[in-house]
Amino acid sequence: MSSAPGMRRHDLAMPEEQARLVLERGFSGWLSTLGPDGYPYGTPMLYIYAEGKIYLHSTRAKGLLRQNIDHHSKVSFGIDEPDQVYAYGRFECDSSLAYQSVIAVGEIEVVEDVDFKQRFCEWLMSKYGKPDWGRPENFFPRLDQIAVYAITIHGLTGKQIVLPTQSQQWPAFDRTKSPGARA
Repeated sequence: MSSAPGMRRHDLAMPEEQARLVLERGFSGWLSTLGPDGYPYGTPMLYIYAEGKIYLHSTRAKGLLRQNIDHHSKVSFGIDEPDQVYAYGRFECDSSLAYQSVIAVGEIEVVEDVDFKQRFCEWLMSKYGKPDWGRPENFFPRLDQIAVYAITIHGLTGKQIVLPTQSQQWPAFDRTKSPGARA
């Protein structure tokens, strides 16, 4: 699989296998679509990563998201796992964030198969549900009212900044980017 184009910081790139693991365990992400008016549209969504694809759902009602998907099948889906903000130098601008992020680009399609919708909902509840809810399991009476989407991934990039140890953070270690500046 090719990487998504344009990644500038190759030194922060994570291996594809690690990117897939981050995608698998991530909580939620942003689906970016393109509308007929040429504007991008980002939607926060819960998701499932399974069988090498990203699966999402929404209502079957045709709002802006579905209008965009019907207009243009190319999408982007991104997730992030923030860690901590840390100082690496003497000035406030010498701060960074430890994190992991994954961006997938690909094509989205609507999945109409009712049996697959059932399986998707089971995956969704396995990931997000709580065992102590005490509700009937694997019973989804409104499958006809949801749209399930599958993203076939054409490119995947992962990026990370690992939180430095205290000995590698300011003031123990000074990596100020503008050492001659004065406050």
